[in-house]
This record gives sequence, C-alpha cells and structure tokens, in this order.
Amino acid sequence: MRMKAVILAAGYATRLYPLTKNFPKPLLEVGGQTILDHLVDQLREIPEIDHAHLVTNHRFVGHLQDWLAAMGTKAKREDRAHRGLRITIHDDGTTSSDDRLGAISDLRYTIGAADIDDDIFVCASDNILQWSIHDMIKTWKRNGEFHICVRHETDVEDLKKRGNATLDDDDRLVDFIEKPEVPKSNWVVPPLYIYPEASLPLIDDYLEEGAGTPGITGDSPGMIVEWLYTRIPVYAHRIEGTILDIGNPESLEQARRMFGE
Repeated sequence: MRMKAVILAAGYATRLYPLTKNFPKPLLEVGGQTILDHLVDQLREIPEIDHAHLVTNHRFVGHLQDWLAAMGTKAKREDRAHRGLRITIHDDGTTSSDDRLGAISDLRYTIGAADIDDDIFVCASDNILQWSIHDMIKTWKRNGEFHICVRHETDVEDLKKRGNATLDDDDRLVDFIEKPEVPKSNWVVPPLYIYPEASLPLIDDYLEEGAGTPGITGDSPGMIVEWLYTRIPVYAHRIEGTILDIGNPESLEQARRMFGE
C-alpha cells in the first residue's frame, strides 16, 4: 500500500513578523534543525509513504528549493540515500497573505499539479510532533476511512483555539466544530489528516459549495472536517505525546527552550 504526503507550507506566518517577513517559518531552527527537518525525519521512516509533495508560495519557493538541494548535498557527502522518500516542491504562485489560496485550495492545487491518485497524509509544516506519525498510519489501516488525530486537552482557552471533536466508542467522529466558543469535549484536532483516495473528489465539492455558502472556507485545513463528517465516515487516532505548535514568537521561544537552547 503506497501513500503520498502533502505538506502545507504556503502560509505567510504574519504573527511571527518580522522574523518571517522574508523567510519561511518551516525553515526556522529548533533544536539544531529546521522545523521542517523534524517532520521529514519522521516521514522517511514510514514505509507506506514514498513521495512527499510540499506546497509553498512564490515568495518562499526559492528558500525551500535551497533547503531541498542542501539536503541532497548532505546525503551525498555522508554517502547515504534518502531512504526512499522523494520530495517535490510546488509553487502555488501567490506572493502575500492578501492573495493566498488557503490550505484546502493549496491541497487541491497540489493534488492536480502532482496528479495524485493515491491515499494522502496531509499535514501542516509548522508543528514539531513528539509522537509517531507511523502510529497514525497504522490506526488508519484498520479501516481505510478518512482519519483525523486528536489530543486530549484540559485547558479551556486552548480548546477554543482549535478544532474540537466528539467521538463515539469506536473513535468515529460524531461532532466537530472549528474553534468553538463553547467546547463540547476535551479532544482537540491538530492539523494532520489522512485522505483515502476515494475521498479526494469531495475536496472539489467542498470548495465549490463554499464559494456560495457563508462559513465554508478553504483557508483552514480543519474546516473541511466539519463539512466531511456528515457525508462520509471520519475516524480519529488518539495521540500519545505532545505537539509543539510554532505559531508566534512565544511558542517558538518555548520550543527552543524545550530543546535546551
């Protein structure tokens, strides 16, 4: 069973300005390597994933291409291969936060540009995952349905900032709301998803319906989950570990402290 990965890296990280005004957030260093390196190190260890497609914007595409070239140079210098993982970078053509496509539109763009017709692991590029992505893949393989991941959270203010999931006894999603004023559960939904191949046409349906429906948008990767779970089965993988979400200067500094910097 082969799977592709799509890494969403086309945002402009305005909350980290001026640090990210002319530099992509995924290439900021934490713990002696870039945020993106932390993710790619995990993807390399997943045998099901044979190709990662990273979508970025026109402003930062050169930085990401240089990062990829440096990765190849380092591998050759150390006389080692990339352990089977190919990486392709895609430029969505946008130049600022004013004309950005949004996460779901970028996903659709990448699927079309790369002609992907496989199952897809989709993730944001600005999180350091202190748990195994491979465990999520193993959970997904039990039934092959659309999967999210969930993390238990007791901080009500944090719950209000993220997708909020309610699960049944089989970990099937029965309710979901993005950034609720009143959370219904303690399960938050980080930006990692598995789209089975059969679900890919629904991305077009979602965006086309959203063009004339208030509240439906392609900007946040979690918004489509709120729409999807009423149409197809959506299941959850329960995370055992933490996620370092690098969203502002404070969280970046906190992550660096955790790595002893």
